[in-house]
Amino acid sequence: MTRYFQKELEKIKKRILSLGSLVEERVRMVTKAMDEKNVEIAEDVIRLDYEIDENEVEVEEECLKVLALHQPVAIDLRFLIAVIKINNDLERIGDQAVNIAQRVVSIAKHHKVDFHFDYSEMAEKSASMLKMSLDALVNLDVDLAFKVVVMDDEIDGIQREAYDQIKLAIREDSGHVTYLINLLLISRHLERIGDHATNIAEEVIYLTEGEIIRHGNF
Repeated sequence: MTRYFQKELEKIKKRILSLGSLVEERVRMVTKAMDEKNVEIAEDVIRLDYEIDENEVEVEEECLKVLALHQPVAIDLRFLIAVIKINNDLERIGDQAVNIAQRVVSIAKHHKVDFHFDYSEMAEKSASMLKMSLDALVNLDVDLAFKVVVMDDEIDGIQREAYDQIKLAIREDSGHVTYLINLLLISRHLERIGDHATNIAEEVIYLTEGEIIRHGNF
């Protein structure tokens, strides 16, 4: 491996981790907006989404350039493939944060409704899964990556609970359907953040072990 090629790989690693930090910040911001029903923070998440999009495009372009110029093999090829996939998942997490922020803004326009679903546990688990998956990437920690994969079932369980409770609330209070559907969508968006964090963890396992474990294949 040439020194220049090594520097290119290191630069890509730094960029994907920088994007990961940016996405983590957006998830923290939107969680705060949810907890505090803070429209201003929610609008900031929406307004700043372009930063994630621009970084995602730049990381992909760097990976494609290295693939074209150096035609890497073995672990280096796996690294670049994993980064391209992780890059996409991070951008999608950013999209989910924006979706939640939009729901927060919409909910703030409604009069107070008696029904409330506490998303704090679900939001905390989703954020933890994202952080753990990125830590696993930094340290190539397979055990930590597997913990993220297992946690995905916990997020799914909370989402199903939210769905059941909100569906019942819609039947009992048809006058606030829009408000309740927004609550339901928040649960779906949080669940998707968990899914994408799981995808990142699975790519870490692929990168270190060379094994594809999607679809419960582990």
